[in-house]
Amino acid sequence: MELSQRARLRAGDRHALGELFDAHAQDVYAYALRTLGDRAAAEDVVSMTFLEVWGLRAKLREGDEALRPWVFGVATNVLRNTARAARRHRAALERLGEREPEEDFAEELVARLDAGAELAAVRRALPALRRAEREVFRLCVWVGLDYVSAAEALGIPVGTVRSRLSRARTRLRSLVEKDLMERREPAAVPGQVGESGFRAARSMQGELR
Repeated sequence: MELSQRARLRAGDRHALGELFDAHAQDVYAYALRTLGDRAAAEDVVSMTFLEVWGLRAKLREGDEALRPWVFGVATNVLRNTARAARRHRAALERLGEREPEEDFAEELVARLDAGAELAAVRRALPALRRAEREVFRLCVWVGLDYVSAAEALGIPVGTVRSRLSRARTRLRSLVEKDLMERREPAAVPGQVGESGFRAARSMQGELR
């Protein structure tokens, strides 16, 4: 009987790791780039994610479930650590009295790839959400995980995913409408902007592949 990819990875099969990388590395890169807005940092996240995947293989549960949710759970933890490191770096620069580095050109590149003003407004609004809500939004909307897979990735109940995503949508809808009206975008029509923004966010899935 042929072993599942999960079983082969648990057993230390490097070919299974290679298959996993081929299947998900580009999606992890897109997830990291959309989160960080920096190509080099996103590439580092991909490398660190699959190093962690290999290091954590023995902790995988037995079974035949798809590994995609687990991989994105690892990637989310790597992104958390990356964000903490960036905050420490900025704090150190401030203590040294140095000015903040100029915005990376990749931010402008990602913005050009975004599907219109609504999506750009969504990206601007995301930092206003709690981290837990941002992670659920990114996994469900940007990565396209369903509730069950997102729950597995984050190690939380499915009901918690639903409630966090609901709060994120409500908050983002309000923030996006406010942002677009302030910028006097034609699309800033109450009751319409939020949904168009989410459609634009979903359309982003695959643009960077």
